[in-house]
Amino acid sequence: MKNDYYKILGVDHGASAEEIKKAFYKLAHQYHPHKAGKDEKKFKELNEKFKEINEAYQVLSDKGKRAQYDSFGHIPEGASAGGGEGPFGFGQDFSSSAGGFGFEEGSGDLGDLGDFFESFFEDLGVRQRRRTYRRGSDMEIIQEISLEEAFKGVRRHLQYKTLIACDKCKGLGYDKKEGQNTCSVCAGRGEIRENRRTFFGSFSQNRVCPQCRGFGEVPNKACSECKGSGQQTGLREVDIDIIPGVAEGQIIKLKGLGEAGERGSEAGDLYVRIKEKPHQFFHREGDDLYFKQELKLTEALLGKKIRIKDLSGGFLDIELPPGFNFKEKLRNHGKGMPHLHGAGRGNLYLEFDLKLPQKLSEKAKKIIEELDKEI
Repeated sequence: MKNDYYKILGVDHGASAEEIKKAFYKLAHQYHPHKAGKDEKKFKELNEKFKEINEAYQVLSDKGKRAQYDSFGHIPEGASAGGGEGPFGFGQDFSSSAGGFGFEEGSGDLGDLGDFFESFFEDLGVRQRRRTYRRGSDMEIIQEISLEEAFKGVRRHLQYKTLIACDKCKGLGYDKKEGQNTCSVCAGRGEIRENRRTFFGSFSQNRVCPQCRGFGEVPNKACSECKGSGQQTGLREVDIDIIPGVAEGQIIKLKGLGEAGERGSEAGDLYVRIKEKPHQFFHREGDDLYFKQELKLTEALLGKKIRIKDLSGGFLDIELPPGFNFKEKLRNHGKGMPHLHGAGRGNLYLEFDLKLPQKLSEKAKKIIEELDKEI
């Protein structure tokens, strides 16, 4: 035999029509030229392999052609193996050209290849399509807090405008007493099958039913308030606890507090993004705090305690160690921001701006001269 079609599809000579069909779909998905992306060499290789697979299927899926092939090892002249269309409607080459892949003008749009194969796999019973339910959209709110609030934690009341469940129909979109009927357009599946043409040829694809919008059922009496959507514009309110140690850009997720879904479907989520206001004195990096402190020469020389106001509202008295280098930062362990997911706190780093007197009295000069002799 010039081509062993059974070997190409990877099936036995006694394979059933269903087994041949499944083998073809599997190989067609594996060797589809679209998987080459922009690699022209790979595209040509896949194109040749795909034509070979399609030719084998053309013969083995046709009872008459398969009988001739089994008897003679080939198809007699006039009964071409590859001249017709396969189950995907592929009757042409996936040719490429020097300027890119040669899709002929006016050949149609490629469409979504995932949806394309999904429709065929459904026919094989590989998966069952689910109805499309329109979940409510997620929302994001920016919540600005001060560094003090991030340090201590704070409770905030949020009020925001969004789509909420319709008051009149309780989010159903219809009069519950009147009930619903199975959609006559899609027979309750929530989707319809439509034919599309691409440069590959013609194929069928499932789409959301325009009549029931994917629900599979049509209300006998739509809600007059929300016109059947189950949604209306309104206000949501919620209290949230922002815990100590929260940082700029961190997100608090509140499940089900975004937009209401259509006709009682699941609501979206609310995401609260934290924005931290700049502080007049402190600068934050992670859980560490930085504070710049002016220091007089006499304070530095006498080693006086430095008092700064803490973010908690109290005061910190910090003592300068002997021989401290004022070009460095003074670390105070455990005096920074609380750790968000654990005990303890970050560090506080003091940076000093040493201030020298602009003028010295004669008395001050003599004192410094005496001091200079001792150092």
